[in-house]
This record gives sequence, structure tokens and C-alpha cells, in this order.
Amino acid sequence: MARQFLLLFVGTFFICQFVLMMQFLWRYIDELIGKGLTMDVLAQFFWYMSLMLVPQALPLAILLSSLIAFGNLGESSELTAIKAAGISLLQSMRSLIFIVLLIAGASFYFQNVVAPKANMSFAQLLLSMKQKSPELEIPEGVFYDGIPGANIYVQKKNMETGKLYGIMIYQMTSSFDDAAIILADSGMLQSTADKKHLLLSLWSGEWFENMKNSEVAGNAAVPYRRETFTSKRIVKDFDADFNLADASVLANNARGKSLSQIRRDLDSLNQTYDSIGRAYYNSSMIAMTPRQKARILSEGDMKRAQEMASTKSFNIDSVFSKMSTDQKLGSVNHAMMQVQSAISEIGFRAMTTSDGDAIIRMHKIEAINKFTQALSCLIFFFIGAPLGAIIRKGGLGVPVIISVIVFIIYYIFDNTGYRMARGGMWAIWFGKTISTAVLTPLAIFFTYKANNDSVVFNMDAYRNFFMRLLGMRIKRNIVRKEVIINDPKYAEDSRTLAGITEEITTYAHEHHLMLLPSPIKVFFKYQPDNSIANIGERLEETIEDLSNTRDKVILSELNNYPIMSLTAHTRPFERKWLNIMAAIIFPLGIVLYIRMWRFRLRLYRDLRVIKRTNENIIKRIDEIS
Repeated sequence: MARQFLLLFVGTFFICQFVLMMQFLWRYIDELIGKGLTMDVLAQFFWYMSLMLVPQALPLAILLSSLIAFGNLGESSELTAIKAAGISLLQSMRSLIFIVLLIAGASFYFQNVVAPKANMSFAQLLLSMKQKSPELEIPEGVFYDGIPGANIYVQKKNMETGKLYGIMIYQMTSSFDDAAIILADSGMLQSTADKKHLLLSLWSGEWFENMKNSEVAGNAAVPYRRETFTSKRIVKDFDADFNLADASVLANNARGKSLSQIRRDLDSLNQTYDSIGRAYYNSSMIAMTPRQKARILSEGDMKRAQEMASTKSFNIDSVFSKMSTDQKLGSVNHAMMQVQSAISEIGFRAMTTSDGDAIIRMHKIEAINKFTQALSCLIFFFIGAPLGAIIRKGGLGVPVIISVIVFIIYYIFDNTGYRMARGGMWAIWFGKTISTAVLTPLAIFFTYKANNDSVVFNMDAYRNFFMRLLGMRIKRNIVRKEVIINDPKYAEDSRTLAGITEEITTYAHEHHLMLLPSPIKVFFKYQPDNSIANIGERLEETIEDLSNTRDKVILSELNNYPIMSLTAHTRPFERKWLNIMAAIIFPLGIVLYIRMWRFRLRLYRDLRVIKRTNENIIKRIDEIS
């Protein structure tokens, strides 16, 4: 079993790895096409990608290989022989459990040692690819700073022609005051043939540029240049050859860190952002200093404010009404500037703290993810192996379908939990363990059912259950037997059917099935209907005996017998207290009462069909006797 499982595991692992790589490749296909990347760079890209996807491929490979392995054993009756020898399913799985534990340990080691380095190298390589051809990376509707010395805003971009529309460029020079602003209706950004420069072609635009220098006085008029152009070309230095980007920008990449690094960086991050939070809190609690007040208020306003502060109470509206028009305008403008400054400062602080919280959450998520990914290997084995033993179908048909369904359920819960935990809507431990919490009961359930040889996927049993629950008919299906040991006792069966016909006539006359039953007898004073139970039992015995016949007419008539519900027309439930509770609950009692009356009408129709079928069979028996 171990050898068969390992062979299947190796094969399914490479299949799962290939499928995941193809799915992952479509996400970054735009980073590869049209960049002129060499084969060694592409080889590194695929190598790091394959290393990153190994932890995801391992659980899926274990699920699929265990399904196929135990499905093959069940299909070839080897699993039946193992159980006949007194070996339970869990005992036969002991060697595979040990192997899966080793794989889970290897998965944890891989995520803690190999995958972080591969993830960091992959992120650095991806960043370098984005910087290689920036003309393909300029997004719509936001400022792009990937080109040194410039900040570019594009309103719309045509992916087919490469043209840019609604262009705004902030071209930085030695200082912020010397920045040039370029507006253009359309343009195009291309690399030169030597891959050392970028050629920016602009059409129908204007160029604004300050000419300020160090010699200009503080309040002197600032000279500037304004140019309107029909077309203009700008050449910027940019090395488009492939070079690895600086990895220092990826310092907060939690996926590129081991468990020890995450713990160490979490302490640093918590200390850093806690100090920032305390500083923000203290600064907001400190009142404005006298120097700040003197800077804002004039001497006259300061004196007036001191006089108003010395009084017990004053009305701000009355003070404002006594000001001149210029003073009112100045006060309102000053207040608006203070409010806008406070809003900007609060927004900046909120952005800083929210970014810090997001970084800390990502580190905690990755720390938990290293354990849940390894644990999923064990959970998927205890789902796949029992399911294979229950279904008993080998090959790549049914196991692949079941594997895909289980993996989709796992992926939906895991991805949803990850996104909710990353956004701070759910607790991190809850978001990252929800998929494990959902699949663990399934694994326990399937293992218990398979170890006790319980029927789980018998569709006929589920169909019959729901048909009985919804009051739907179950049709009788009697076919001719290939081998008949005992012929039917036609004479005795004919007398029995005749007696059943008389009893049905008497029963229908006494019970008046077409009328509504008494609610008191239904819910409070139940009496068992022994007559119909006796009729049903004798009828089934006669049908069983007549099913041994070779006569096609009798076999056809036997299938006309309805399968009667012998108790549904008497009371809703078997237990008396349930019937009393149903009567107390107003809407439920009425529904059950009408449902029971429906079964009485059905029983009346069934008895008529039985009488007619009895007559036909008795007539046929007389003909063949």
C-alpha cells in the first residue's frame, strides 16, 4: 500500500504542480510578454514560482493519490480481503499516516526555509521585470513614479496601440520649486533601440516651468516659462536592460520571511508603531503653545483674547459680530486653514497607522499559514483515503472530480478567511483557521463511516428518504428472475388476494377515508390502525411469492401495486408528545393535519387500485391453472 501510494503521490504531485503553475502564470503573463527577457531570466521566474507553489500542491496531491489508491483497492476487492482478515481500515492506513506526517513535516520545513527565500527572489525578479519596460506598466487614473525624475498621470491608455491620453507630468529637477508641469492631450512612451533611454512623444499640450533660483528675493515675483506645443519629444535617461532591483524595498514582505524572522520583525513593528501611536496621541492631547498663539494672533487680538479669557463667560458670536468685515473674513479663512490642516494631518496619521496595522496583520497571517498549510496535508489524507474506500472507484475519473470539489471548498474558505483577516474584518486566527475548521469534521466523519463500513454515497437511500419526507411515491420495480427455485403457490395466493379484497371493502366502509379525521384522535387520542397494517403485510407476502412467476401478465400487474404508507394517515409522528406539540404550535399543526388528510385520500385511491389489481391477477391465475 505504501509503495502504491508513493508512486501515485509522485505522479499526482507533478500534475498538481503543473496545474497550479499554469493558473499562477496567467496572473503574471503581462509581466513576461513583450519585455525581451532572456531564457535565463525566464528560467529563474519559473523556478522560483514552482518553489512557491510546492506547499499548495502537496495537500492536493495527497488528496488525489489517496483517493486513487484506496479506490483501486476497493475496486479490486483487495480492501474487502483486508477487512475479512480482521484488519480495520485505520490499521491498514497506519503506514500511510506515518508517510503523510513526514510529508506534512517536510511541507512545514519547506515553507519555513525554502519558500521564503524563493518568494523574496521571485518578488525581486518581478519588480525588476516591471521596471524593465515602464511604458507597459503605467496605470490609468493614478500617478506613476517608476521613471526617475518624473511623476506621470494618464487618464486613459490604449493597450493595442500603446497611446496614452490625458497626460499630466510633474518633471522634478533640483528642488520642488523648480518642478515643470507638462499637460498633453495624447502621447506615447517607448524605449530607444539601445535600451538606454526613454522617448516620450507628446501632442497638443502645454509646458509650465518655474525659473526660480537662489538669487531671487523671498517675496519677489517668480519668473516662469509657458510653452504651447503641437508635438514635442522628450528623451530621458533610463537603462532598460534587465537588472535586479534593490531588495530593500521588500523588507515588509511577510511571505519572504521564516517563522523566527516573523517573530523578530513583529516585535520591532509593534514597538515602532506603538511609539508612533503614542506620539500621535500625546501631540493631539497637548494644547497649543504660547509661541504658536503669538504667531497666529496679532497683539491686539491677543490682548482682546486675554480680556475675554479673564471674564467668567463670553459669547463667541457676539465677539464675531463686533469685528469688521476684513477681520471676519480673516478669521473665517484662518479657521478654514486650521481645519484643513487638521484634516490633512489626521488623514496622514490614519494612513500611517493603517499601513502599519496591515503590515503587522500580514506577518501574523503568514506565521499561522505555515502551520495550517502543513496541517492541511493530514486533513486531506483523512478525507481522500476514506472516500476512496467508500466510493471504490479507481483511475482518474471520479477521484479527480471529488478532489476538485473538495479543493474548491477548501480554497473558497481559505481565500475568504485570508482576505477578511488581511482587511481586519475578522480576527486573524479565525480567518486563517476557518478552512481547517470546516474540513476537519468532514475528515472525521468520512473516516468514521469508512471504518464502520457505513453507506454514505448510496443515492437510492437518500432519494427514498427525501421521497418519504416529501410524501412522494416510490414505484415498485419487479422484473423476471433468471433463476427460480420455487414456483408461486397460485391457488393459495388467489384465495389471499380475494380475502384482501373483501377486507379492503369492509375497511373503506368503516373508516370513511374521504372525510376529514377528528383532530382529537389525531393529536391527543391516537389508536393504531391494525387493520391496514395487516392488509399491507399480507399483500407484500403475496407479492413476494408471485414475483417468482414466469408469466409476463402477472409480473406486469404486480408492478401496478402501490407501495402504501401504513401509518402516515393516522398521526403526524410516532411519539405522542410530538403530536401534542404539533397541535399546540398553530401553523405547524394545521399543515400536518392537512398533510395527514392528503395521505388518507391517497390511501383511499391505493385501496381502489389494489382491489382492481387483485381482480386482474385472480382472473389471470384462473386462466393459467
